[in-house]
Amino acid sequence: MRVSLLLGAAGVMALGACATNPDGTMGTTLSKTQQGALIGAVAGGALAAGRDDDKNNQGKDFVKGAVLGAAAGAVVGNVIEAQEKQLRQVMTSPGVQIINRGDHLQVIMPSGLLFASDSAAVSGQAQNDLYGLAQSLQQYPNSRVEIYGHTDSTASDAHNLDLSQRRAQSVGGILTASGVSSSRLVMVGRGETQPIATNDTQDGRAQNRRVEILIRPTR
Repeated sequence: MRVSLLLGAAGVMALGACATNPDGTMGTTLSKTQQGALIGAVAGGALAAGRDDDKNNQGKDFVKGAVLGAAAGAVVGNVIEAQEKQLRQVMTSPGVQIINRGDHLQVIMPSGLLFASDSAAVSGQAQNDLYGLAQSLQQYPNSRVEIYGHTDSTASDAHNLDLSQRRAQSVGGILTASGVSSSRLVMVGRGETQPIATNDTQDGRAQNRRVEILIRPTR
């Protein structure tokens, strides 16, 4: 019941933040930090409601969990916004995408920027972006960094998997050589298994050849 109440309260908060856009559609005025606080409140309240440590059925744990969760969520959201801004200043090569997902950052680097064809050696231009990323990761040390290599489907499955793994490791190797602790990094090759565009066109294949870096705050 307490979980339902908190979910209802969160819904009211979210609706209260909605606004009408100029085209008549509904939008939201919540920043990423505010969204993090809202998510944290729901998660913290739900966890505390399930535990109810004081067994008094008056919801003290529930409220305390919601407040602490909101505070933690707001802090994470604020850190993500600050790091996003910094990354946009240091990762300036064409094609690099930096996306704020609310609870983590996603950096997408096209393979055409990073590597020559069928190679896992990082180009000089891309190294500058990765040096900037490494500096940011050291400034914001409380995160887990997941590096995923992706290819198109023009070669065999086994070749693409191996190439994507070596490319992910090459990116991770530059980050560790630049001072990022290897214990924070996970490097995985996905091969051709997760395309984001068709492999039937040259443009689509170029989009599929990429390295994605997910920066997840560990709170």
